Amino acid sequence: MAKILIVEDEADLAELVKNWLVKDHHLVEIADDGLEALIRMETNNYDVVILDIMLPSVNGMEICKRYRKSGGSAGIIMVTAKGHVDDKETGLDSGADDYMTKPFQLKELAARVRAVLRRNHGQAQDVMRFRDLEIDVNEFKVLKGGHEVHLLPKEFRLFEFFLRHPHQVFSAEDLLSSVWESDTEALLDTVRGHVTRVRKKLDTAGTPSIIATVYGVGYKLGEA
Repeated sequence: MAKILIVEDEADLAELVKNWLVKDHHLVEIADDGLEALIRMETNNYDVVILDIMLPSVNGMEICKRYRKSGGSAGIIMVTAKGHVDDKETGLDSGADDYMTKPFQLKELAARVRAVLRRNHGQAQDVMRFRDLEIDVNEFKVLKGGHEVHLLPKEFRLFEFFLRHPHQVFSAEDLLSSVWESDTEALLDTVRGHVTRVRKKLDTAGTPSIIATVYGVGYKLGEA
C-alpha cells in the first residue's frame, strides 16, 4: 500500500486512475490545481505523485522543480500529452522518476507505480515477516503464528508502514500525514488509538510490543 497523489485537471481521467489504484489497496487523493498540489506535497508524506504537466496555477514541471528543491522525496511519475523526446528529457531533468505519454494503459501505470516504489522506497516485497507475523500486501492479509488476524484498513496500513520503515521513529503527526488522508478530520488521539488496537491484535503476551514507544518522540517498529 502507498499514499498516492494524482495531480490531474481532467476529472474523469483522475477518477479512472484513482479507482484503478484503489483496487491495489493504495490510499489515493486527487488535486486538480497546481498550487493546491504543491501545498499538499509540501505538507503530506506521499509515496508517489502522478503529475500532469498542463495544470492551472502552476505547471507540473515547476511543481516538480520546487518540490525537489525543498527536499521532497516522493516518487514522481509525469503524465502528459506531450510525447516528444525533448519533453521527456525536460521532465526527467526537473526531478521526475518516470514519464508517461497520454493515452496510456491503466495496467501499465500501476506497474510503473510499483517500479517507482521499489526504486525509491525499497518496497519490493509483497510478503513480509516479523517475529511470528506474516503480512501479504497483495492479499491484504496478516497471519500470526499461521492464523489470520483481521485488521481494519487503517490498522493494516499503519502496521505495513512500520514494517516498511523499520529503523525510523515517527511522531503521531508524522503518522497522521503518512497513513491518513490529507483532508482527514482525524486527531492525534486517533493515531494513538490505532496503535493501541494494532498492539492488542498482534502483540504476544510476555514479549515486547511490535510497536515500541520512544517516549517524548513517537513510535517505531519493535525489535525483531
